[in-house]
Amino acid sequence: MSTINFAAREINCKIVYYGPGMSGKTTNLKHVFTKIPGHLRGEMVSLATEDERTLFFDFLPLDLGSVQGFKTRFHLYTVPGQVFYNASRKLILRGVDGIVFVADSAPNRLRANAESMRNLRENLIEHGIDVREVPMILQVNKRDLPDALPIEMIRAVVDPKQELMMFEAVADQGKGVFEALKAVSKMVLDRLSQPK
Repeated sequence: MSTINFAAREINCKIVYYGPGMSGKTTNLKHVFTKIPGHLRGEMVSLATEDERTLFFDFLPLDLGSVQGFKTRFHLYTVPGQVFYNASRKLILRGVDGIVFVADSAPNRLRANAESMRNLRENLIEHGIDVREVPMILQVNKRDLPDALPIEMIRAVVDPKQELMMFEAVADQGKGVFEALKAVSKMVLDRLSQPK
């Protein structure tokens, strides 16, 4: 749920990168962070415990426009990939405005993709969020792997009804990173612009 800062005339939106461990969530955030000019973004913050890490930062986009005269500021978060950090995942999802689900193309990660999507849906339901209402993008990462699974196979497991906009990516090369972010950001802004 976006928040409004009337003094700064900003609407703050939260986008969460969700997916299995090592799928490329952190790589996405780090790439975005390095490409946004310093005066338009906050610091990258890493909340690390002995066993898990969550990254986040905020930025003011250049070309996404405003909502009723308010600038938009996006706060990007990653969740810990391992399912046993579910309490942290739930906490990070609180107040989410948009989600980039990062799926891994490696053959041995198909089950992890499915489990992570199931976990995401369960956590959204626990927060009272209708899965069909929250803007969500499917980013299929690591498409450069020599044994990358076919897109259709990954989609059949993660998004069988093909309801999500999908982007192929090679996040460590920056491919597909901004395309997914721009798409989910636009979906969030479109939703905010709709009369209640």
